Amino acid sequence: MEIRVVKNVLDANNLVAAENRQRFADSGVFALNLMSSPGSGKTTLLEKSIPQLMATHPTAVVVGDICTANDAKRLAVAGGPVVQINTDEMGGDCHLGAHVVREALAGMDLSASDLLIVENVGNLVCPAEFDIGESARAVVLSVTEGEDKPLKYPLMFRVCDVAVLSKIDLLPHLSYDLSQTVANIKMVNPNIQIFELSAQSGEGMAPWLDWLKNKSAASKSRRA
Repeated sequence: MEIRVVKNVLDANNLVAAENRQRFADSGVFALNLMSSPGSGKTTLLEKSIPQLMATHPTAVVVGDICTANDAKRLAVAGGPVVQINTDEMGGDCHLGAHVVREALAGMDLSASDLLIVENVGNLVCPAEFDIGESARAVVLSVTEGEDKPLKYPLMFRVCDVAVLSKIDLLPHLSYDLSQTVANIKMVNPNIQIFELSAQSGEGMAPWLDWLKNKSAASKSRRA
Protein backbone atom coordinates (compact mmCIF):
# COMPACT_ATOMS: atom_id res chain seq x y z
CA MET A 1 0.00 0.00 0.00
CA GLU A 2 2.80 2.43 0.84
CA ILE A 3 4.46 1.76 -2.50
CA ARG A 4 1.20 2.52 -4.32
CA VAL A 5 0.76 5.77 -2.41
CA VAL A 6 4.29 6.92 -3.23
CA LYS A 7 3.78 6.01 -6.88
CA ASN A 8 0.54 7.99 -7.01
CA VAL A 9 2.21 11.03 -5.49
CA LEU A 10 5.07 10.92 -8.00
CA ASP A 11 2.72 10.33 -10.93
CA ALA A 12 0.59 13.34 -9.96
CA ASN A 13 3.74 15.45 -9.53
CA ASN A 14 5.05 14.41 -12.95
CA LEU A 15 1.83 15.48 -14.67
CA VAL A 16 2.15 18.99 -13.25
CA ALA A 17 5.89 19.00 -14.00
CA ALA A 18 5.05 18.35 -17.66
CA GLU A 19 2.71 21.36 -17.62
CA ASN A 20 5.44 23.51 -16.09
CA ARG A 21 7.96 22.31 -18.65
CA GLN A 22 5.64 23.24 -21.51
CA ARG A 23 5.07 26.68 -20.03
CA PHE A 24 8.82 27.24 -19.71
CA ALA A 25 9.33 26.14 -23.31
CA ASP A 26 6.51 28.37 -24.58
CA SER A 27 8.03 31.33 -22.72
CA GLY A 28 11.55 30.62 -23.94
CA VAL A 29 12.83 30.33 -20.37
CA PHE A 30 15.68 28.14 -19.18
CA ALA A 31 14.56 26.79 -15.80
CA LEU A 32 17.26 25.58 -13.42
CA ASN A 33 16.51 23.51 -10.33
CA LEU A 34 19.31 24.41 -7.91
CA MET A 35 19.73 21.96 -5.04
CA SER A 36 22.11 21.31 -2.15
CA SER A 37 22.35 20.66 1.55
CA PRO A 38 21.79 23.63 3.91
CA GLY A 39 24.75 26.00 4.11
CA SER A 40 26.44 24.95 0.87
CA GLY A 41 26.36 28.50 -0.49
CA LYS A 42 23.39 28.41 -2.91
CA THR A 43 22.10 31.84 -1.97
CA THR A 44 25.54 33.47 -1.99
CA LEU A 45 26.19 31.92 -5.40
CA LEU A 46 22.96 33.47 -6.69
CA GLU A 47 23.70 36.81 -5.01
CA LYS A 48 26.95 37.01 -6.96
CA SER A 49 25.60 35.50 -10.19
CA ILE A 50 22.33 37.34 -10.79
CA PRO A 51 23.73 40.90 -11.01
CA GLN A 52 26.14 39.68 -13.70
CA LEU A 53 23.30 38.04 -15.61
CA MET A 54 20.58 40.68 -15.42
CA ALA A 55 21.90 43.07 -18.08
CA THR A 56 21.77 40.51 -20.87
CA HIS A 57 19.73 37.64 -19.40
CA PRO A 58 16.87 38.81 -17.12
CA THR A 59 16.58 36.33 -14.28
CA ALA A 60 13.67 35.36 -12.03
CA VAL A 61 14.04 33.35 -8.84
CA VAL A 62 11.82 31.08 -6.77
CA VAL A 63 13.19 30.47 -3.28
CA GLY A 64 12.15 27.43 -1.28
CA ASP A 65 12.62 27.27 2.49
CA ILE A 66 10.78 25.68 5.35
CA CYS A 67 10.61 29.00 7.23
CA THR A 68 11.69 32.66 6.84
CA ALA A 69 12.10 34.89 3.79
CA ASN A 70 15.76 35.61 4.55
CA ASP A 71 17.13 34.27 1.27
CA ALA A 72 14.45 35.94 -0.85
CA LYS A 73 15.23 39.29 0.76
CA ARG A 74 18.92 38.87 -0.06
CA LEU A 75 18.17 38.03 -3.70
CA ALA A 76 15.52 40.72 -4.25
CA VAL A 77 18.19 43.44 -4.36
CA ALA A 78 19.45 42.00 -7.67
CA GLY A 79 16.44 43.52 -9.41
CA GLY A 80 14.69 40.50 -10.89
CA PRO A 81 11.37 39.06 -9.66
CA VAL A 82 11.70 36.85 -6.58
CA VAL A 83 8.98 34.59 -5.15
CA GLN A 84 9.32 33.00 -1.71
CA ILE A 85 7.81 29.60 -0.90
CA ASN A 86 7.65 28.48 2.73
CA THR A 87 6.83 24.80 3.10
CA ASP A 88 6.13 25.15 6.83
CA GLU A 89 2.57 25.99 5.83
CA MET A 90 2.40 22.65 3.98
CA GLY A 91 3.71 20.51 6.80
CA GLY A 92 7.36 21.46 6.46
CA ASP A 93 8.09 19.62 3.21
CA CYS A 94 11.80 19.07 2.59
CA HIS A 95 11.45 19.73 -1.15
CA LEU A 96 9.47 21.73 -3.69
CA GLY A 97 6.88 19.84 -5.70
CA ALA A 98 5.82 20.75 -9.23
CA HIS A 99 2.41 22.01 -8.10
CA VAL A 100 4.01 24.37 -5.58
CA VAL A 101 6.25 25.84 -8.26
CA ARG A 102 3.25 26.22 -10.58
CA GLU A 103 1.34 28.14 -7.94
CA ALA A 104 4.34 30.34 -7.14
CA LEU A 105 4.66 31.33 -10.80
CA ALA A 106 0.96 31.87 -11.41
CA GLY A 107 1.23 35.66 -11.46
CA MET A 108 4.65 35.94 -13.07
CA ASP A 109 5.25 36.97 -16.68
CA LEU A 110 7.87 34.39 -17.58
CA SER A 111 8.29 35.79 -21.07
CA ALA A 112 10.01 38.79 -19.46
CA SER A 113 12.84 36.52 -18.23
CA ASP A 114 15.44 34.41 -19.99
CA LEU A 115 16.35 32.42 -16.91
CA LEU A 116 14.36 31.03 -13.98
CA ILE A 117 16.29 29.66 -11.03
CA VAL A 118 14.46 27.61 -8.42
CA GLU A 119 16.50 27.54 -5.23
CA ASN A 120 15.13 24.35 -3.73
CA VAL A 121 14.84 23.54 -0.02
CA GLY A 122 18.22 22.62 1.46
CA ASN A 123 18.35 18.83 1.36
CA LEU A 124 20.42 16.27 -0.55
CA VAL A 125 17.67 13.63 -0.58
CA CYS A 126 14.05 14.61 -1.29
CA PRO A 127 14.50 17.35 -3.94
CA ALA A 128 16.28 14.85 -6.20
CA GLU A 129 13.13 12.73 -6.38
CA PHE A 130 10.73 15.42 -7.60
CA ASP A 131 10.62 16.75 -11.15
CA ILE A 132 9.41 20.36 -11.18
CA GLY A 133 9.53 20.80 -14.95
CA GLU A 134 13.05 22.18 -14.96
CA SER A 135 15.26 22.41 -18.03
CA ALA A 136 18.29 21.25 -16.02
CA ARG A 137 19.32 20.35 -12.49
CA ALA A 138 22.37 21.55 -10.58
CA VAL A 139 23.72 20.53 -7.19
CA VAL A 140 25.98 22.74 -5.08
CA LEU A 141 28.51 20.98 -2.84
CA SER A 142 30.80 23.05 -0.67
CA VAL A 143 34.34 21.94 0.13
CA THR A 144 33.43 22.03 3.83
CA GLU A 145 31.07 19.07 3.39
CA GLY A 146 33.66 16.37 2.76
CA GLU A 147 34.63 14.26 -0.22
CA ASP A 148 32.18 11.42 0.31
CA LYS A 149 28.82 13.19 -0.12
CA PRO A 150 28.37 12.03 -3.75
CA LEU A 151 28.75 8.43 -2.56
CA LYS A 152 26.43 8.91 0.42
CA TYR A 153 23.73 10.68 -1.60
CA PRO A 154 24.20 9.23 -5.11
CA LEU A 155 20.71 9.95 -6.45
CA MET A 156 21.21 13.70 -6.15
CA PHE A 157 24.39 13.60 -8.21
CA ARG A 158 22.99 11.00 -10.61
CA VAL A 159 20.02 13.18 -11.63
CA CYS A 160 21.95 16.45 -11.95
CA ASP A 161 23.42 17.89 -15.13
CA VAL A 162 25.84 20.13 -13.24
CA ALA A 163 27.74 20.00 -9.95
CA VAL A 164 29.11 23.21 -8.46
CA LEU A 165 31.97 22.73 -6.01
CA SER A 166 31.72 25.90 -3.95
CA LYS A 167 33.84 27.79 -1.42
CA ILE A 168 37.16 26.76 -2.99
CA ASP A 169 38.70 29.87 -1.42
CA LEU A 170 38.65 27.88 1.84
CA LEU A 171 40.82 25.04 0.50
CA PRO A 172 44.07 26.36 2.01
CA HIS A 173 42.48 26.10 5.45
CA LEU A 174 41.06 22.58 5.08
CA SER A 175 42.26 19.02 4.90
CA TYR A 176 40.30 18.27 1.76
CA ASP A 177 41.02 16.33 -1.42
CA LEU A 178 39.29 18.16 -4.27
CA SER A 179 40.39 15.62 -6.86
CA GLN A 180 38.85 12.80 -4.81
CA THR A 181 35.55 14.67 -4.66
CA VAL A 182 35.58 15.09 -8.43
CA ALA A 183 36.38 11.39 -8.85
CA ASN A 184 33.49 10.44 -6.54
CA ILE A 185 31.08 12.64 -8.48
CA LYS A 186 32.22 11.16 -11.79
CA MET A 187 31.91 7.65 -10.34
CA VAL A 188 28.22 8.32 -9.73
CA ASN A 189 27.60 10.34 -12.90
CA PRO A 190 30.31 10.24 -15.58
CA ASN A 191 28.47 12.77 -17.76
CA ILE A 192 27.97 15.52 -15.19
CA GLN A 193 29.60 18.92 -15.79
CA ILE A 194 31.59 20.25 -12.82
CA PHE A 195 32.37 23.86 -11.93
CA GLU A 196 34.88 24.65 -9.18
CA LEU A 197 34.39 28.16 -7.88
CA SER A 198 34.27 30.68 -5.06
CA ALA A 199 31.36 33.12 -5.08
CA GLN A 200 33.18 35.22 -2.48
CA SER A 201 36.47 35.68 -4.33
CA GLY A 202 35.06 35.32 -7.85
CA GLU A 203 37.50 32.55 -8.76
CA GLY A 204 35.96 30.15 -11.28
CA MET A 205 32.73 32.14 -11.67
CA ALA A 206 33.15 32.91 -15.38
CA PRO A 207 32.62 29.35 -16.72
CA TRP A 208 29.53 28.95 -14.51
CA LEU A 209 28.06 32.24 -15.74
CA ASP A 210 28.86 31.39 -19.34
CA TRP A 211 27.04 28.09 -18.97
CA LEU A 212 23.92 29.86 -17.65
CA LYS A 213 24.06 32.48 -20.41
CA ASN A 214 24.48 29.90 -23.16
CA LYS A 215 21.62 27.75 -21.88
CA SER A 216 19.37 30.81 -21.51
CA ALA A 217 20.17 32.04 -24.99
CA ALA A 218 19.47 28.61 -26.49
CA SER A 219 16.07 28.40 -24.76
CA LYS A 220 15.13 31.87 -25.96
CA SER A 221 16.16 31.11 -29.54
CA ARG A 222 14.03 27.96 -29.61
CA ARG A 223 10.98 30.06 -28.68
CA ALA A 224 11.79 32.64 -31.34
